[in-house]
Order: sequence, then structure tokens, then C-alpha cells
Amino acid sequence: MFTVLLGLSGALTYGFADFLGGLSARRTRPLAVTSLTATIGIGPLLLGLVLLGGRFTPGALIWGAVAGASGSVGVLLLYTALSIGPMSVLSPVTSVFSAILPVVAAVAFGTRLSPVAIAAIVVAILAVVLVSVSRNTSGAHVTLRGLLMAAVAGCGFGGLVLAYDMTSPAEGVAPLVVARAAQALLMVAALLITKRRRAPTSAPGSQTPTLGRSFWLMVIACGVLDAAANVFIQAALHVSPTPTTLPTVSVLNALYPVGTILLASIVLRERLTMIQLGGICLGIAASVTLSLS
Repeated sequence: MFTVLLGLSGALTYGFADFLGGLSARRTRPLAVTSLTATIGIGPLLLGLVLLGGRFTPGALIWGAVAGASGSVGVLLLYTALSIGPMSVLSPVTSVFSAILPVVAAVAFGTRLSPVAIAAIVVAILAVVLVSVSRNTSGAHVTLRGLLMAAVAGCGFGGLVLAYDMTSPAEGVAPLVVARAAQALLMVAALLITKRRRAPTSAPGSQTPTLGRSFWLMVIACGVLDAAANVFIQAALHVSPTPTTLPTVSVLNALYPVGTILLASIVLRERLTMIQLGGICLGIAASVTLSLS
């Protein structure tokens, strides 16, 4: 039960963070947004390290770095996709791929799922697909480029969950700190490299648009929420580990578009359809079933 509650909490928090990240990426370069949010997220995790403890073992360093690199690919491509297409479609595409990769990996390494668990996983993935079926009213259009970015982003997030699953409960928050520091370094380095390449082509006298207070509030909130979501997911993987914990958490984590589309419907007026509402209900039913299986 705690695994399911923590997994759902992480999914909802991820959804809110991704909405704010995608919205921020519409005002400036997605790479700049990911660099800022990754750096900001180090603060809450360091506080968590002080309060909850952690050990920087070789495993924490290795798998934390892997998680940071995988998450960097995921978040950069997702924010880029959300900046050029409708959030209510591309976000669920990402989540489907993020769910499938850990499930396939778990089964490949010998995990046996009960018929009830398999049915719940299928229903959860179906729920995500239904949530993605919407009539776009935001003016953004679905493109092949956006879909491919969303799919690869999902694989990146799936790799992050796999890396966190390889950590030990005794390592506490330490792997998360390593992952976030690695992600911040990669994002900042990529930002500096691309900025250096673009500088010679900038028009003389061109100015960078001024970003207002609302942008910075969104970026700060995104960084804090994303860090909190990582804590929830790692805790879900280790609170009561069983052979089916990894696929269960990965599928629950894939339900994060619910948070994204709820905020998108409120802020951007991307209207929810009956099909989407049905998908949300199916997702809840699948979560309850997984908790009992």
C-alpha cells in the first residue's frame, strides 16, 4: 500500500513539475529551463540529505550518475516537446514509454507477474493512452518531431527509474543528490556549449527577452517539485521491496500526465474530454488493483 501511495504521489508531483517546465520552455530555451530547474533542485535534496541521511557509497555514485544522465535526456527532450506541441498529447506519450521500459527490463531479468498484475499494468497503460486522446484547443499541433522527442524522453525517464531501483535503501537520499548534481552539470555544460556556438550568428544589437517574475516563480517551483518527485519514486522502490515493485512503480509513475493535463486544462484551457476522464478513472482503478495484487 505504501508503495502505491508513494508512487502515485511521485507521479502527481512529476506531472505538476512537467507542466511548469513545459510552460517555462515556451518563454525561453528549453535547455536553459532544464539547467535552472536541475540546479535549483539540488537545494531541497541537500536538505533531505541532512534530515533523512544518506551514504555516498560507490553504488550511490555510479547509479546516481546513471540516473542523472538518463534523466537529463528525458527532461530536456520532454520540455522541448512540450514547448512545441500540446501538453495533453505529448506528455502521455512520454509516460507510456517510461512505463514500458522498466516493465520489460524486470520481466527480462526473471520477474514473474501474476495475471492480475499484468491486467492492471495493461489497464494503466490503456488509461494513459485514453488520457492522451483530446481535442486540442491551445493552438499547438502534434508533429512527428514532437512525438519522437516525447518517446525518447520516456525511455530516459524509464532508465532513471531502473537506476534508482539499483540503489540500496541504506544509501538514502545520497543517490538522488548525485543524480541531480550530475544532471545540473550536464545541462549547464550543454547550455554553455550551445550558447557559444550560437553567439557568432546572433544579429548585431539583438537583445535577450527579459523574463519576468512569473517565469522565475515557475522555474523555482518546477525544480522543487521535480526533486520531491524523485524522492517519492525512490522511496516507493525501497519502502517494501518485492519482485514486482519495479514494474508496479514504473507503471504508477507513468500516470503523471494526470497532473499535467489537470493544470493544462486550468491554465491553458486545454479542455478535458469524457474519454480523458474515463482514462483517469481507469488509472485510479489500476492503481488500486496493483496495491492489492
